Amino acid sequence: MSYVDEVLRLYLRLSDTPDRARPLDRKLAAQLHQQQIPIEIVRAALLLGAARRATRTPSYPPLQPIRSLHYFLPILEEVRSYPLDPGYIDYLERVAR
Repeated sequence: MSYVDEVLRLYLRLSDTPDRARPLDRKLAAQLHQQQIPIEIVRAALLLGAARRATRTPSYPPLQPIRSLHYFLPILEEVRSYPLDPGYIDYLERVAR
């Protein structure tokens, strides 16, 4: 599986994401590949973003569905600056589903 396909697969299997990738999502995944961002960092950012949404205070108004992979860019930068422990990423995998 190519890097782009793997990023899109990880993105689309999260809750609150579209059923299929848009062309801009594919373009962003290709840019991430060109920037040589490890797939593990992308995965961690996607899981962290999804887990934050899943554990959001229920009394807050509901969030709109995620419409683009671009939603995760700030979280990706955060994870690049402060890498997550692999055990925490495994935990996020369980929470984000």
